[in-house]
Amino acid sequence: MASKRGKQTVRDMFLSMAVISAVAGSAYIFIPHDENANPVKAIDYRVELLTARRAAPYPVAAPDGLVGDWKPTSVSYSRAQGNSWHLGFLDPDGKYVAVEQSTSPAKKYVTEVSQDARDTGRTRQVAGEDWQHWKGDKYDALVRLDKGSTTVVTGSASTERLAEMAAALKGS
Repeated sequence: MASKRGKQTVRDMFLSMAVISAVAGSAYIFIPHDENANPVKAIDYRVELLTARRAAPYPVAAPDGLVGDWKPTSVSYSRAQGNSWHLGFLDPDGKYVAVEQSTSPAKKYVTEVSQDARDTGRTRQVAGEDWQHWKGDKYDALVRLDKGSTTVVTGSASTERLAEMAAALKGS
């Protein structure tokens, strides 16, 4: 009697697994899904921007009038870390672009936020201002030294996209 019951239990387990597999397979086939969808959600950074603009000792920069599908993905302001402002985006091509500002010593700060990029000694005119061009293995950067602060536009995007972000920056 025990051996017959054991065989039924194993048989029932295999039947249950077959039913579960059929239901899971049907769900996978018939429920729409997009393998190419970007899981990164856009954020609203307006409150953080207003707060940083009140707290920072420099004009905090944020883009105004970017053309195309730019997606804001991260924002932070830290008074304790050299009044550092960070605003991250995905550009229309899906590449990363960040606006970084701080009162920390420029060379160390730029190297840190640009993932070890190095000054090329070249400059680039963007919206009537000179920006230093830094190049790195991971990120490139455009750097502007202001009175008492440093502004860095950096990321994995092309230099043209970095320049597009730099041209759109407005501070107040």
